[in-house]
Amino acid sequence: IGETRLELILRSAIKVRYRMGCKVLTKEQTQHFIDKGHIVISQAFPKDLAAEWREFAFKRLGYNPDDSSTWQEERIHMPSINSVPIQSVSPYTYDVICDLLGGQNRLANPNLHWRDGFIINFSAGADREWQPPSSSVGGWHKDGDFFRHFLDSPEQGLLTIVIWSDIQPQSGGTFVACDSVKHIAKHLLGNPQGLLPHEAGFGQFVHNCQDFIEITGQAGDVVLVHPFVLHAGSQNPSGRARFIANPPVALKEPMNFNRKVADEFSPVELAILEGLEVDRLDFQPTAPRQRIVPDRVKHEQKILEEQKARLARSQ
Repeated sequence: IGETRLELILRSAIKVRYRMGCKVLTKEQTQHFIDKGHIVISQAFPKDLAAEWREFAFKRLGYNPDDSSTWQEERIHMPSINSVPIQSVSPYTYDVICDLLGGQNRLANPNLHWRDGFIINFSAGADREWQPPSSSVGGWHKDGDFFRHFLDSPEQGLLTIVIWSDIQPQSGGTFVACDSVKHIAKHLLGNPQGLLPHEAGFGQFVHNCQDFIEITGQAGDVVLVHPFVLHAGSQNPSGRARFIANPPVALKEPMNFNRKVADEFSPVELAILEGLEVDRLDFQPTAPRQRIVPDRVKHEQKILEEQKARLARSQ
């Protein structure tokens, strides 16, 4: 038996719903985020800040920014030393973050900061022919190595890709699978007990995706990404160091897919509902939430101590 007219209307209504409470997002921007899993904000923060922090990062590493022969590692995750409130350097970006999550009152900590915990790609994969974004590229994943993953997990309400250096094509830009939200949502709905990061197997669902992009941009740009979007690092044969950071934004409470008023769904929640092809959902986890301390924390602490010692010697 085919769908009734009412069922068709209810199903299609998800595509055109727009949160009237959005402060800065337009209907078109909201729909793009729901359809494509990300929004790009150009010139979100000053280039001077990016240049200052990049220079300091090279000092921390003991590398010469103008001599690639001093770049000892292909890729490195930096611990952070400096931070800046997002509201002070990019109030528009802060407002977009709040819009995507349903309002400032839903943030776990409204005092959001960007930090210089850079992910620097100096030359990863430079010895191989460059591969464009596709399901055949390795390393596809969903972020979150510090918690048990549920459909409504609050630990990662939103991902951010903060671009701290100019990223031209084929220069280490993050690969994004724009149509991955629905596949991750269905996987998590089918596992209400939650999934630990090492057992989740999120990356396998990239083979169900067809819409891939390479994130490029200029220092000062920001890309806000749905937490269920699969992404992967790429090769950087350009000879230029690529600086990004990707801090998550946490929610105060778990996502709610059964709100009484439709306008109160956040765009993040709407994207999940659309992926599941439902108008509402009464999701209940069947196991306790769980925080994890990943191995990288100890490694980053060791790196931080080494960098502080190097800075002290250089003074």
